[in-house]
Amino acid sequence: MSKETSILLPSATVDLFLKDSATIAAAKKLDADWRFARVVVRVHEGDVEKAIALYASESSPDIIMVETDTTADSFVERLGALSANCQEKTSAIVLGPVNDVNLYRSLTSIGVSDYLVYPVPYETLSEVIASTLIEKLGASGSRLVAFVGAKGGVGVTSLCEALGWACAENMGQKTLLLDAAGAWSSLGVGMGFEPVASTAEAIKASMAKDQDSLKRMYYQANEKLFVLATGTEPMLETALQISQFEEVLNTAMASYPIVIADLSGAIPAVKKMVLTRAHQIVVVSTPSLSSLRSARSLMQEIKTVQNGKMAELFINMVGVAPGKEVPKGDIKTAMDCEPSVYIPFDAKTFMGAENEGKKISSSKTGEDILSLLMPFAQKLTGKQLSSDTPSPAKTGGIVESILGKLKSGK
Repeated sequence: MSKETSILLPSATVDLFLKDSATIAAAKKLDADWRFARVVVRVHEGDVEKAIALYASESSPDIIMVETDTTADSFVERLGALSANCQEKTSAIVLGPVNDVNLYRSLTSIGVSDYLVYPVPYETLSEVIASTLIEKLGASGSRLVAFVGAKGGVGVTSLCEALGWACAENMGQKTLLLDAAGAWSSLGVGMGFEPVASTAEAIKASMAKDQDSLKRMYYQANEKLFVLATGTEPMLETALQISQFEEVLNTAMASYPIVIADLSGAIPAVKKMVLTRAHQIVVVSTPSLSSLRSARSLMQEIKTVQNGKMAELFINMVGVAPGKEVPKGDIKTAMDCEPSVYIPFDAKTFMGAENEGKKISSSKTGEDILSLLMPFAQKLTGKQLSSDTPSPAKTGGIVESILGKLKSGK
C-alpha cells in the first residue's frame, strides 16, 4: 500500500467482469479493505460481452474492469461497443493474458486507464483501483460530527450512540464513535464494553501511526459500527497529551467515513478544537430555561469558530416535566432558529438501553425515537432511507403517544 493510496477512498462504484478464479477471489476481498468503505464493488463472472449487455439497460459505474482471453483487434472492437453503452465519466481497466507493451499503448491511446496481466494479486488489484479512483475523483475526506451539550445531563452520549447505530445499521455506513472524556466517558456502559486503553495511549498510537495498537483499542459493536474503547486512566487526572487529541481525529478520519465525537465530558480546549474542525455540529439541550440559555450562548460561540455556520439544535427529554418546560414556539423565538428535532423522554427506554448495553432501537419505543434521527443520519451520510425505515412523517402520532404515556404516568 503506497502512501498516496493509504487513505479513505471517495464514494464510487466499481464493476469487475472477471473469469480468472484467482482474480475473482482477490476482488471479493476488496470489501474488507478499510480504504474501500465508501466504494461499492460489484464482481460479475463474465467478459466484455456481459458488460455490453448490462450497460445497454443501466448506467455505467465510475470504473469498469474487463478481463479478456484475446488481445486481437476483435477485442478492441468490442471495447468500442462497450464504450458506446457507457457514460463519458466511466474509466476502463483491462486484464489480459500476456504482457504486451504494444497492446498497452494501443489501449491507453483509446482511453483505457490501465492494462494488467492476470491473475492479478490482491495488492496489485487494490492499488490500481485505488490510484485510478484518486486520480479520477480526488481524495475526499470523512465527515466529522460533534455533539456537545448545553449543560451536563442533557443526554448527549445517548444521542451519539443512537446516531452511530442509525448511520451504521440503517444507512450501512462505516462509523466510529469516540469520546475525549477519558475515564469520565460512559460510552462503555451504553455500548456494552470495557475500556482497554487510556486516551494518552490512543494519542501516542495515533501519532506513531501504529495501526496494530489502534486496532486493539477499537470495540466493534456490529459490522459497521466501531467505538474507540478508551477510559482506563484515573478519573481525577488529565492526560498530559490531551491537547494532541487532534491526532486521534486525523487517524480516525483516514479510515472511517463517519466519525462521531462525544464532547459532553471533554475539557474546553478539546471541545473548541473539535468544534472548529467539525463538518456538522449538534448542540443538545433540554426544554428547560437554564439549558436553553446556555445553548444560546454556546451556539453563538460555535458560529464564531465556524465562520458563521450555525450548529443544529436538538431538544432532548421533551415531556420530562410537563407544564414546566419552555413551549416550542418560545424556544424557536428565543433561540432564533428552528430546532432540528424534538426528542421525547422515556426513562424506561433510555435507562434500560444504557444499563443493558443495548442499542436504543432494541425496543419498539426506542425504534420510534430513533426514527426521529433518521433525517439527520441521511443528511450526514448522503444516503437514502431504506424502504423499511419509518419516515419522520409517520412518527408524529408515535411521539404524541410517548408523551401521552409520560403525562399519564403509564
